Amino acid sequence: MGLQIADIFFTLLHLIIIGFNLTGWIWPGLRRLHFYSILLTAGSWLILGIWYGLGYCPITDWQWQVKTKLGEENLPSSFIKYLADKLSGTSISASLIDWITALSFISVTFLTVYLNFFKRRSSDGIGRNSAIKK
Repeated sequence: MGLQIADIFFTLLHLIIIGFNLTGWIWPGLRRLHFYSILLTAGSWLILGIWYGLGYCPITDWQWQVKTKLGEENLPSSFIKYLADKLSGTSISASLIDWITALSFISVTFLTVYLNFFKRRSSDGIGRNSAIKK
């Protein structure tokens, strides 16, 4: 029973992080937190990825340990691939999932950097046209 609860917990945690990484930039009050979430995700995928493989996620690692103890086998390297396969009822190409994931992540990374560092400046009156605004 404890392993099943841990599996549900990790699934919910994954869904919250993925959802927030994809949409957290929308709400101005959450943009700073979104930026940090993107940094942590990038750090895990790229820095920890040096030792554990590109795209490494400790949450996936922990969840796969739980799923293995629950008897699941042949788990993919990515939670997103696992979820896409479960939702579609078929095996979707891992490279397609990786490309969609990477493009989505790059897009929200540019958005969060723009909204946190460039848009904020121009709306504060700091920037090229600040003399005109006053």
